[in-house]
Amino acid sequence: MQGKIVVVTGGTSGIGEIAARKLATKGARIVLIARDEQRGEAALKRLREAGPGIAHTIHYADLSSLAGMKRVAAGVAAVEPRIDVLVNNAGAMFSKPHVTADGFELTFALNHLAYFVVTLGLLDRLKAAGAARIVSTASTGHKVAKLDFDDLQSLKSYNPMQSYGRSKLYNILFTRELARRLAATGVTANCLHPGFVASRFGDQSGGILQSLFGVAKLFAISPEKGAETIVYLASSPEVAGVSGRYFYRNRPVEPSKQARNDVAAQRLWDETAKLTGLAE
Repeated sequence: MQGKIVVVTGGTSGIGEIAARKLATKGARIVLIARDEQRGEAALKRLREAGPGIAHTIHYADLSSLAGMKRVAAGVAAVEPRIDVLVNNAGAMFSKPHVTADGFELTFALNHLAYFVVTLGLLDRLKAAGAARIVSTASTGHKVAKLDFDDLQSLKSYNPMQSYGRSKLYNILFTRELARRLAATGVTANCLHPGFVASRFGDQSGGILQSLFGVAKLFAISPEKGAETIVYLASSPEVAGVSGRYFYRNRPVEPSKQARNDVAAQRLWDETAKLTGLAE
């Protein structure tokens, strides 16, 4: 990873921060995308301690905002001539439905649209690197989801687990379609389930869900353990050229039947492109 440029969303805490630090210790230059400036500056300081003498940087954006997604991708692209790895890791679950200023359900916007918009905004820079990698954090929670294109954002019947599960299903379908579209470019796209991790995830869910997360995390794995597959997919020569797969514990595993539906993957791409104004 010496000299590699790695962009990480959701890299100021939890598995995202641990992965960023581990990649920095391998010699990578990290470009963080963060929302909170106080946490961002603290994470950047820790990064510089982990990978000293490297010009790690940070960009700020609200990744639940469509304008924020597009602006930060354009900002990173403007200063980075190439990107070797993009780690899409920002995400959350909420006990109640929230609608963003753009009219999107918040879980859908943050967990799915941000992956799509930021990735497409940085695609030229990834292609410029040659054998670049796109790594997206999904979840085994996708298995509880039911794909419904008539209620893509779960606005008609919101349930926190179903909404979150759908967003993670979308991450896998997005990865499959992205890999198909990038097949001739040398850029690979893979996703992963990190395991149930004791991190900040769920700390702002609200209601009883937040309390349940607090109890459940007593039995969760550490962020260090959860970050391992991200680091593996970002850096290991074992997965050079591997694309369109879903990983758990550094191994490819089969996601649900719905997550292997390539027709649904293409339709999701088209629907997302229309919603974000990125239709071809």
